[in-house]
Amino acid sequence: MACRTVRPQRELLRIVRTPDGRMTVDPSGRVAGRGAYVCRTAECMRSAIDKGALTRALKVATPAELGGELATMIHVNEGGARGQE
Repeated sequence: MACRTVRPQRELLRIVRTPDGRMTVDPSGRVAGRGAYVCRTAECMRSAIDKGALTRALKVATPAELGGELATMIHVNEGGARGQE
C-alpha cells in the first residue's frame, strides 16, 4: 500500500477497520471489516502510518497503539519471509 509494490497477498499484512470503528492488525486475514494491506517491512509500515496512507485507506484515524502493534509484528516476521523473496 505505502510502497505500491505488487506482492502475493500472503506476503502482506492486513490492517482492518472493524465494524465498530477500531483499527487493528489482522494476521489471519479473516476479521470482518474494511482492510488495507501493507508489506511486512519496517519502512513500509512506518511510511503507511507517517504519510497517512492507513488513515486514508480505512477512513478512520490511526490510533497511537497501532504503531506498537506493528512494531511487534515486524520483529516477529523479520526472519520468516526473508529467504522467500
